[in-house]
Amino acid sequence: MVASVWEWLRGKKPLVDAFFAAPIMVLSVPTMLGGAYGMGVRWYGLMTVLLTVPLVLRRTYPRSVFAVVALVSFFQCLAGIEPVQANIAVLMGIYTVSACLPFRWGLASALVGLVGAGMAAVRYSSGADDRKFAFVTLAVLVAGVFVLGLHMRTRRAYLRSVEERAERLERERDTEVKMAMAAERARIAREMHDVVAHNVSVIVVQADGASYAIDTDVARARQALGTISATGRLALAEMRRLLGVLREDDDAGAFAPQPGVAEIDDLVEQVRASGLAVDYEVDGTPAAMSEGRQLTVFRIVQEALTNTLKHGGPRARVCVRLRYAGDALEIRVTDDGRGAAAFDDGRGHGLAGMRERVAVYGGEVRAGPRPGGGFEVVAEIPVREEVAA
Repeated sequence: MVASVWEWLRGKKPLVDAFFAAPIMVLSVPTMLGGAYGMGVRWYGLMTVLLTVPLVLRRTYPRSVFAVVALVSFFQCLAGIEPVQANIAVLMGIYTVSACLPFRWGLASALVGLVGAGMAAVRYSSGADDRKFAFVTLAVLVAGVFVLGLHMRTRRAYLRSVEERAERLERERDTEVKMAMAAERARIAREMHDVVAHNVSVIVVQADGASYAIDTDVARARQALGTISATGRLALAEMRRLLGVLREDDDAGAFAPQPGVAEIDDLVEQVRASGLAVDYEVDGTPAAMSEGRQLTVFRIVQEALTNTLKHGGPRARVCVRLRYAGDALEIRVTDDGRGAAAFDDGRGHGLAGMRERVAVYGGEVRAGPRPGGGFEVVAEIPVREEVAA
Protein backbone atom coordinates (compact mmCIF):
# COMPACT_ATOMS: atom_id res chain seq x y z
CA MET A 1 0.00 0.00 0.00
CA VAL A 2 2.73 2.48 1.00
CA ALA A 3 4.84 1.52 -2.02
CA SER A 4 1.93 2.07 -4.41
CA VAL A 5 1.19 5.48 -2.89
CA TRP A 6 4.85 6.44 -3.18
CA GLU A 7 4.96 5.36 -6.82
CA TRP A 8 1.86 7.45 -7.50
CA LEU A 9 3.38 10.51 -5.80
CA ARG A 10 6.62 10.15 -7.80
CA GLY A 11 4.61 10.89 -10.92
CA LYS A 12 2.93 13.98 -9.39
CA LYS A 13 5.88 16.34 -8.87
CA PRO A 14 3.91 19.63 -8.72
CA LEU A 15 1.61 18.16 -6.07
CA VAL A 16 4.53 17.05 -3.89
CA ASP A 17 6.37 20.36 -4.38
CA ALA A 18 3.21 22.25 -3.41
CA PHE A 19 3.03 20.15 -0.25
CA PHE A 20 6.56 21.23 0.71
CA ALA A 21 5.95 24.87 -0.20
CA ALA A 22 2.69 25.13 1.77
CA PRO A 23 4.38 25.35 5.23
CA ILE A 24 6.24 28.49 4.13
CA MET A 25 2.98 30.14 3.24
CA VAL A 26 1.29 28.99 6.45
CA LEU A 27 4.14 30.17 8.68
CA SER A 28 4.16 33.55 6.94
CA VAL A 29 0.51 34.30 7.76
CA PRO A 30 0.95 35.19 11.50
CA THR A 31 3.97 37.39 10.74
CA MET A 32 2.15 39.06 7.86
CA LEU A 33 -0.95 39.83 9.97
CA GLY A 34 1.25 41.21 12.77
CA GLY A 35 2.88 43.73 10.47
CA ALA A 36 6.41 42.35 10.57
CA TYR A 37 9.28 44.80 10.43
CA GLY A 38 6.86 47.64 10.02
CA MET A 39 5.89 46.39 6.55
CA GLY A 40 2.35 46.53 5.35
CA VAL A 41 0.33 43.40 4.85
CA ARG A 42 0.15 44.08 1.15
CA TRP A 43 3.90 44.16 0.56
CA TYR A 44 4.58 41.23 2.84
CA GLY A 45 1.88 39.15 1.17
CA LEU A 46 3.08 40.10 -2.30
CA MET A 47 6.68 39.07 -1.57
CA THR A 48 5.50 35.82 0.04
CA VAL A 49 3.38 34.90 -2.96
CA LEU A 50 6.07 35.81 -5.51
CA LEU A 51 8.65 33.67 -3.72
CA THR A 52 6.43 30.73 -2.73
CA VAL A 53 4.16 30.06 -5.71
CA PRO A 54 7.01 29.26 -8.18
CA LEU A 55 8.18 26.49 -5.82
CA VAL A 56 5.22 24.39 -6.98
CA LEU A 57 7.18 23.80 -10.22
CA ARG A 58 10.69 23.74 -8.76
CA ARG A 59 11.45 20.13 -9.84
CA THR A 60 9.59 20.42 -13.13
CA TYR A 61 11.46 23.57 -14.22
CA PRO A 62 14.36 23.91 -11.73
CA ARG A 63 16.36 26.55 -13.62
CA SER A 64 13.36 28.75 -14.40
CA VAL A 65 12.05 28.57 -10.83
CA PHE A 66 15.46 29.44 -9.38
CA ALA A 67 15.80 32.34 -11.81
CA VAL A 68 12.39 33.71 -10.76
CA VAL A 69 13.02 33.54 -6.98
CA ALA A 70 16.56 34.90 -7.43
CA LEU A 71 15.29 37.87 -9.46
CA VAL A 72 12.51 38.57 -6.97
CA SER A 73 15.04 38.55 -4.12
CA PHE A 74 17.40 40.76 -6.16
CA PHE A 75 14.75 43.45 -6.75
CA GLN A 76 13.62 43.07 -3.15
CA CYS A 77 17.16 43.90 -2.03
CA LEU A 78 17.41 46.85 -4.42
CA ALA A 79 14.07 48.22 -3.23
CA GLY A 80 15.11 47.88 0.40
CA ILE A 81 12.18 45.62 1.27
CA GLU A 82 12.93 43.70 4.44
CA PRO A 83 13.65 39.94 4.11
CA VAL A 84 10.67 37.67 4.63
CA GLN A 85 10.38 34.04 5.64
CA ALA A 86 9.67 33.09 2.03
CA ASN A 87 13.22 34.13 1.06
CA ILE A 88 14.17 30.57 1.99
CA ALA A 89 12.89 29.78 -1.51
CA VAL A 90 16.33 30.86 -2.81
CA LEU A 91 18.00 28.07 -0.82
CA MET A 92 15.36 25.59 -1.98
CA GLY A 93 16.05 26.65 -5.57
CA ILE A 94 19.81 26.12 -5.13
CA TYR A 95 19.20 22.67 -3.67
CA THR A 96 16.84 21.69 -6.50
CA VAL A 97 19.21 22.86 -9.25
CA SER A 98 22.17 21.07 -7.62
CA ALA A 99 20.18 17.85 -7.09
CA CYS A 100 18.41 17.66 -10.45
CA LEU A 101 20.79 19.21 -12.99
CA PRO A 102 24.45 18.70 -13.97
CA PHE A 103 27.22 19.99 -11.73
CA ARG A 104 27.85 23.19 -13.71
CA TRP A 105 24.29 24.39 -13.16
CA GLY A 106 24.48 23.63 -9.46
CA LEU A 107 27.75 25.52 -9.17
CA ALA A 108 26.26 28.48 -11.06
CA SER A 109 23.27 28.58 -8.71
CA ALA A 110 25.60 28.45 -5.69
CA LEU A 111 27.64 31.38 -7.05
CA VAL A 112 24.43 33.36 -7.58
CA GLY A 113 23.49 32.54 -4.00
CA LEU A 114 26.88 33.78 -2.75
CA VAL A 115 26.41 37.05 -4.66
CA GLY A 116 22.97 37.41 -3.09
CA ALA A 117 24.45 36.69 0.36
CA GLY A 118 26.94 39.51 -0.15
CA MET A 119 24.24 41.91 -1.29
CA ALA A 120 21.99 41.00 1.66
CA ALA A 121 24.85 41.42 4.13
CA VAL A 122 25.65 44.86 2.79
CA ARG A 123 22.03 45.97 2.50
CA TYR A 124 20.58 44.74 5.76
CA SER A 125 23.55 44.91 8.17
CA SER A 126 25.25 47.90 9.74
CA GLY A 127 28.88 47.86 10.66
CA ALA A 128 31.75 45.86 9.22
CA ASP A 129 31.61 43.12 11.82
CA ASP A 130 27.87 42.60 11.43
CA ARG A 131 28.18 42.49 7.66
CA LYS A 132 31.04 40.00 7.83
CA PHE A 133 29.11 37.78 10.23
CA ALA A 134 25.96 37.97 8.11
CA PHE A 135 27.87 37.15 4.91
CA VAL A 136 29.69 34.18 6.46
CA THR A 137 26.45 32.82 7.89
CA LEU A 138 24.58 33.13 4.61
CA ALA A 139 27.56 31.76 2.64
CA VAL A 140 27.72 28.69 4.90
CA LEU A 141 23.98 28.14 4.35
CA VAL A 142 24.40 28.43 0.58
CA ALA A 143 27.41 26.08 0.54
CA GLY A 144 25.67 23.57 2.78
CA VAL A 145 22.57 23.50 0.60
CA PHE A 146 24.76 23.18 -2.53
CA VAL A 147 26.69 20.23 -1.05
CA LEU A 148 23.45 18.59 0.09
CA GLY A 149 22.06 18.89 -3.43
CA LEU A 150 25.22 17.35 -4.91
CA HIS A 151 24.97 14.50 -2.42
CA MET A 152 21.38 13.80 -3.35
CA ARG A 153 22.18 13.91 -7.07
CA THR A 154 25.04 11.43 -6.57
CA ARG A 155 22.86 9.18 -4.43
CA ARG A 156 20.06 9.18 -6.98
CA ALA A 157 22.51 8.41 -9.78
CA TYR A 158 23.89 5.53 -7.71
CA LEU A 159 20.40 4.18 -7.02
CA ARG A 160 19.54 4.43 -10.71
CA SER A 161 22.70 2.53 -11.60
CA VAL A 162 21.87 -0.14 -9.03
CA GLU A 163 18.33 -0.47 -10.39
CA GLU A 164 19.62 -0.64 -13.97
CA ARG A 165 22.20 -3.24 -12.97
CA ALA A 166 19.52 -5.28 -11.19
CA GLU A 167 17.28 -5.10 -14.25
CA ARG A 168 20.18 -6.05 -16.52
CA LEU A 169 21.10 -8.99 -14.29
CA GLU A 170 17.48 -10.08 -14.23
CA ARG A 171 17.32 -9.95 -18.02
CA GLU A 172 20.60 -11.87 -18.27
CA ARG A 173 19.31 -14.42 -15.77
CA ASP A 174 16.14 -14.89 -17.79
CA THR A 175 18.22 -15.25 -20.95
CA GLU A 176 20.47 -17.82 -19.30
CA VAL A 177 17.45 -19.73 -18.05
CA LYS A 178 15.98 -19.78 -21.55
CA MET A 179 19.30 -20.91 -23.00
CA ALA A 180 19.61 -23.62 -20.37
CA MET A 181 16.06 -24.75 -21.08
CA ALA A 182 16.77 -24.85 -24.81
CA ALA A 183 19.97 -26.83 -24.21
CA GLU A 184 18.13 -29.22 -21.92
CA ARG A 185 15.39 -29.71 -24.49
CA ALA A 186 18.02 -30.43 -27.14
CA ARG A 187 19.75 -32.91 -24.84
CA ILE A 188 16.49 -34.67 -24.04
CA ALA A 189 15.63 -34.76 -27.74
CA ARG A 190 18.97 -36.42 -28.50
CA GLU A 191 18.51 -38.91 -25.67
CA MET A 192 14.96 -39.70 -26.77
CA HIS A 193 16.09 -40.18 -30.34
CA ASP A 194 18.82 -42.59 -29.30
CA VAL A 195 16.60 -44.54 -26.94
CA VAL A 196 13.57 -44.77 -29.21
CA ALA A 197 15.43 -45.30 -32.48
CA HIS A 198 17.59 -48.13 -31.15
CA ASN A 199 14.95 -50.03 -29.22
CA VAL A 200 12.22 -49.62 -31.82
CA SER A 201 14.65 -50.81 -34.51
CA VAL A 202 15.35 -53.93 -32.46
CA ILE A 203 11.62 -54.49 -31.92
CA VAL A 204 10.88 -54.09 -35.65
CA VAL A 205 13.64 -56.54 -36.62
CA GLN A 206 12.44 -59.08 -34.08
CA ALA A 207 8.80 -58.64 -35.09
CA ASP A 208 9.68 -59.26 -38.75
CA GLY A 209 11.62 -62.38 -37.77
CA ALA A 210 8.76 -63.66 -35.63
CA SER A 211 6.22 -63.12 -38.44
CA TYR A 212 8.35 -65.19 -40.82
CA ALA A 213 9.12 -67.98 -38.33
CA ILE A 214 5.75 -68.33 -36.62
CA ASP A 215 4.54 -71.03 -39.05
CA THR A 216 7.84 -72.89 -39.46
CA ASP A 217 9.80 -72.42 -36.23
CA VAL A 218 7.58 -71.73 -33.25
CA ALA A 219 10.47 -71.78 -30.78
CA ARG A 220 12.36 -69.13 -32.73
CA ALA A 221 9.22 -67.00 -32.99
CA ARG A 222 8.68 -67.34 -29.24
CA GLN A 223 12.31 -66.25 -28.66
CA ALA A 224 11.79 -63.23 -30.89
CA LEU A 225 8.64 -62.25 -29.00
CA GLY A 226 10.55 -62.55 -25.72
CA THR A 227 13.24 -60.24 -27.08
CA ILE A 228 10.53 -57.77 -28.17
CA SER A 229 9.04 -57.81 -24.69
CA ALA A 230 12.41 -57.30 -22.97
CA THR A 231 13.42 -54.56 -25.39
CA GLY A 232 10.10 -52.75 -24.91
CA ARG A 233 10.47 -52.86 -21.14
CA LEU A 234 14.03 -51.55 -21.43
CA ALA A 235 12.89 -48.71 -23.68
CA LEU A 236 10.12 -47.78 -21.26
CA ALA A 237 12.54 -47.84 -18.31
CA GLU A 238 15.03 -45.58 -20.12
CA MET A 239 12.32 -43.11 -21.16
CA ARG A 240 10.92 -42.98 -17.63
CA ARG A 241 14.38 -42.30 -16.28
CA LEU A 242 15.03 -39.65 -18.91
CA LEU A 243 11.69 -37.87 -18.54
CA GLY A 244 11.85 -38.09 -14.76
CA VAL A 245 14.09 -35.02 -14.68
CA LEU A 246 11.19 -32.97 -16.04
CA ARG A 247 8.95 -33.66 -13.06
CA GLU A 248 9.06 -30.68 -10.74
CA ASP A 249 7.13 -32.28 -7.85
CA ASP A 250 8.63 -35.73 -8.03
CA ASP A 251 9.78 -37.01 -4.64
CA ALA A 252 11.30 -40.17 -6.02
CA GLY A 253 14.81 -38.91 -5.34
CA ALA A 254 17.71 -40.13 -7.44
CA PHE A 255 17.08 -41.92 -10.70
CA ALA A 256 18.92 -44.89 -12.10
CA PRO A 257 22.38 -44.00 -13.47
CA GLN A 258 22.80 -43.25 -17.14
CA PRO A 259 24.42 -45.99 -19.25
CA GLY A 260 28.17 -45.86 -19.72
CA VAL A 261 31.05 -47.81 -21.23
CA ALA A 262 30.36 -50.81 -18.99
CA GLU A 263 26.86 -51.16 -20.44
CA ILE A 264 28.16 -51.56 -24.00
CA ASP A 265 28.49 -55.31 -23.37
CA ASP A 266 24.76 -55.55 -22.63
CA LEU A 267 24.01 -53.41 -25.67
CA VAL A 268 26.04 -55.72 -27.90
CA GLU A 269 24.28 -58.79 -26.49
CA GLN A 270 20.91 -57.19 -27.12
CA VAL A 271 21.81 -56.46 -30.75
CA ARG A 272 23.16 -59.98 -31.21
CA ALA A 273 19.87 -61.34 -29.90
CA SER A 274 18.11 -59.41 -32.64
CA GLY A 275 20.02 -61.40 -35.27
CA LEU A 276 22.87 -59.00 -36.13
CA ALA A 277 26.38 -60.44 -35.97
CA VAL A 278 28.49 -58.14 -33.76
CA ASP A 279 32.18 -58.32 -32.89
CA TYR A 280 33.24 -56.24 -29.89
CA GLU A 281 36.88 -55.40 -29.12
CA VAL A 282 38.60 -53.17 -26.57
CA ASP A 283 42.27 -52.20 -27.13
CA GLY A 284 44.40 -50.53 -24.51
CA THR A 285 43.80 -49.82 -20.86
CA PRO A 286 40.39 -48.26 -20.19
CA ALA A 287 40.80 -44.74 -18.79
CA ALA A 288 38.66 -43.17 -16.08
CA MET A 289 36.07 -40.90 -17.70
CA SER A 290 33.26 -38.71 -16.46
CA GLU A 291 29.70 -39.97 -16.63
CA GLY A 292 28.92 -37.52 -19.42
CA ARG A 293 31.75 -38.85 -21.59
CA GLN A 294 30.75 -42.43 -20.89
CA LEU A 295 27.17 -41.67 -21.88
CA THR A 296 28.44 -40.11 -25.11
CA VAL A 297 30.48 -43.23 -25.92
CA PHE A 298 27.48 -45.47 -25.23
CA ARG A 299 25.14 -43.36 -27.38
CA ILE A 300 27.58 -43.29 -30.32
CA VAL A 301 27.90 -47.07 -30.31
CA GLN A 302 24.15 -47.42 -29.87
CA GLU A 303 23.38 -45.07 -32.77
CA ALA A 304 25.89 -46.77 -35.07
CA LEU A 305 24.46 -50.23 -34.30
CA THR A 306 20.93 -48.90 -34.78
CA ASN A 307 21.87 -47.56 -38.21
CA THR A 308 23.30 -50.95 -39.15
CA LEU A 309 20.11 -52.66 -38.00
CA LYS A 310 18.00 -50.29 -40.07
CA HIS A 311 20.12 -50.03 -43.20
CA GLY A 312 22.75 -52.79 -43.16
CA GLY A 313 20.62 -55.54 -44.63
CA PRO A 314 19.77 -59.08 -43.43
CA ARG A 315 23.28 -60.58 -43.44
CA ALA A 316 25.33 -57.62 -42.34
CA ARG A 317 28.16 -58.00 -39.88
CA VAL A 318 29.42 -55.17 -37.66
CA CYS A 319 32.58 -54.65 -35.65
CA VAL A 320 32.71 -52.36 -32.64
CA ARG A 321 36.17 -51.38 -31.48
CA LEU A 322 37.20 -49.11 -28.61
CA ARG A 323 40.86 -48.11 -28.63
CA TYR A 324 42.38 -46.22 -25.72
CA ALA A 325 45.40 -44.32 -26.99
CA GLY A 326 46.94 -42.07 -24.35
CA ASP A 327 44.55 -39.27 -23.52
CA ALA A 328 41.98 -40.06 -26.19
CA LEU A 329 39.45 -42.78 -26.93
CA GLU A 330 38.77 -43.86 -30.51
CA ILE A 331 35.41 -45.45 -31.26
CA ARG A 332 35.24 -47.30 -34.57
CA VAL A 333 32.07 -49.05 -35.72
CA THR A 334 32.27 -50.67 -39.15
CA ASP A 335 29.92 -52.95 -41.04
CA ASP A 336 29.86 -54.75 -44.39
CA GLY A 337 26.21 -54.09 -45.16
CA ARG A 338 24.55 -51.86 -47.69
CA GLY A 339 24.13 -48.84 -45.42
CA ALA A 340 25.73 -46.43 -47.87
CA ALA A 341 23.30 -47.47 -50.59
CA ALA A 342 20.21 -47.75 -48.37
CA PHE A 343 17.27 -45.41 -48.84
CA ASP A 344 17.45 -42.28 -46.68
CA ASP A 345 14.19 -40.43 -45.93
CA GLY A 346 16.09 -37.39 -44.69
CA ARG A 347 14.40 -37.42 -41.28
CA GLY A 348 17.21 -38.93 -39.28
CA HIS A 349 19.20 -36.92 -36.76
CA GLY A 350 21.57 -39.62 -35.57
CA LEU A 351 24.80 -38.44 -37.18
CA ALA A 352 24.08 -34.80 -36.30
CA GLY A 353 23.40 -35.88 -32.72
CA MET A 354 26.71 -37.77 -32.62
CA ARG A 355 28.63 -34.71 -33.77
CA GLU A 356 26.90 -32.50 -31.22
CA ARG A 357 27.65 -34.90 -28.38
CA VAL A 358 31.30 -35.29 -29.28
CA ALA A 359 31.81 -31.59 -29.96
CA VAL A 360 30.82 -30.84 -26.36
CA TYR A 361 33.98 -32.62 -25.21
CA GLY A 362 36.28 -31.31 -27.92
CA GLY A 363 36.23 -34.42 -30.11
CA GLU A 364 35.24 -35.13 -33.69
CA VAL A 365 33.21 -37.67 -35.68
CA ARG A 366 33.75 -39.03 -39.18
CA ALA A 367 31.09 -41.12 -40.84
CA GLY A 368 30.71 -42.41 -44.38
CA PRO A 369 30.82 -45.39 -46.74
CA ARG A 370 33.85 -47.70 -46.68
CA PRO A 371 35.90 -48.59 -49.75
CA GLY A 372 34.56 -51.89 -51.02
CA GLY A 373 31.18 -51.58 -49.33
CA GLY A 374 29.73 -51.03 -45.94
CA PHE A 375 29.66 -48.05 -43.61
CA GLU A 376 32.02 -46.73 -40.99
CA VAL A 377 31.66 -44.40 -38.02
CA VAL A 378 34.83 -43.14 -36.30
CA ALA A 379 34.76 -40.88 -33.26
CA GLU A 380 37.62 -39.52 -31.17
CA ILE A 381 36.95 -38.20 -27.67
CA PRO A 382 39.48 -36.74 -25.19
CA VAL A 383 39.12 -38.66 -21.95
CA ARG A 384 39.88 -35.63 -19.75
CA GLU A 385 38.77 -32.02 -19.84
CA GLU A 386 42.25 -30.53 -19.89
CA VAL A 387 43.07 -32.56 -22.99
CA ALA A 388 40.09 -31.09 -24.83
CA ALA A 389 41.16 -27.60 -23.75
